[in-house]
Amino acid sequence: MLCNSYKLDGDKTTWKDIKTYRYVFATAVIGVVYMLIQIPFALYYVVKEKRLIQHSCLPEFDFYADKLISYILATGVGAGFAASLELKQVTDSMVAILAFIIAALKGELDLGFDINQFNSKVHKFLDRGIIATVLLTLGFACMVVISVISSLNRSGRKNYFG
Repeated sequence: MLCNSYKLDGDKTTWKDIKTYRYVFATAVIGVVYMLIQIPFALYYVVKEKRLIQHSCLPEFDFYADKLISYILATGVGAGFAASLELKQVTDSMVAILAFIIAALKGELDLGFDINQFNSKVHKFLDRGIIATVLLTLGFACMVVISVISSLNRSGRKNYFG
């Protein structure tokens, strides 16, 4: 997502220009920060086979935090796919209308840029947004699995998966 941009006639469009992509990026950052906070605790648990903080509220916190983060990631996934697919449809419609107008005027209209080049660059831009959203979907799927495991851990079935 960070490298996603295109340039047409000197004007540069980046992922920051689309508010929905900024939201997708923000949800990904929230997920990464949560993961980075959880990694030391998970490593300690794997090595020592006990929790770093011995308090009964930690499984509760893990349970609710995992649910919250998975919901945040789910909204980012939905927003990313919706924006990309909707913008593709709008771009296709706009290009079709412009092509019709140009055909009707028989080349007398000069837009200053090639419509097909514009359509190609915008589609590549939006395809990169979809790829970034697919990666966020994988993160969401992992959070769902972690959420289920923390739910089982909270209920006392610690060795359910092995």
